[in-house]
This record gives sequence, structure tokens and C-alpha cells, in this order.
Amino acid sequence: MKTLETISEFNDLINKENIIALFSADWCPDCRVIEPVLPEIEQDFPEYTFILVDRDQFIEICQQYDVFGIPSFIAFKDGKESGRFVSKDRKTKDEILEFIKGL
Repeated sequence: MKTLETISEFNDLINKENIIALFSADWCPDCRVIEPVLPEIEQDFPEYTFILVDRDQFIEICQQYDVFGIPSFIAFKDGKESGRFVSKDRKTKDEILEFIKGL
């Protein structure tokens, strides 16, 4: 999973590719729980580019997209949001897969 480095990179990616952005933070225990399954999920969906958005580093993006709980996922296609799985609750692998399949 690619780690986001700049806001302009985020804007470029969401306008050029099918993106699934994972909003996370180093201190988030629920985020650590899903880490081991993320590579497998990425492999199952090669049509998407997965990017990791550090909530603390990119709080402006979180505010712009109303991401108040982590881990959260937002999908983008052609520069527009195409789906979201945003809540303060812990996510399971099955819930993440269901979200992506429903896009």
C-alpha cells in the first residue's frame, strides 16, 4: 500500500486512478488489527490503487471528507467519491471485502 506524501499527490491520484484511501494513524489500535489482512485485500482488487492516508498528517483531507473515525475507507473514481466505509468502529476483513465488492 502506498503511503500518501502530499495533498497534491492525493488530488492527482483521485483524479487519475480508481483509488481506495485508508485513513489511519500509528496510535490507532483498530487500525493495527486490520493491517495483516490489507496485502491480501489489495491483491484481490488489482483494479484499485490503495493509499494510506495518515489522519494526523493530513487532517485537512479528513475534514474535507468528513472522516472523524479511523480506520475508514473512501473509494474514488474519476475524481469523485464512489463509496465510503467510514465509522469509529473496528472493521473486519469481511466488512472491508463487502464494502469493496459493493462499489
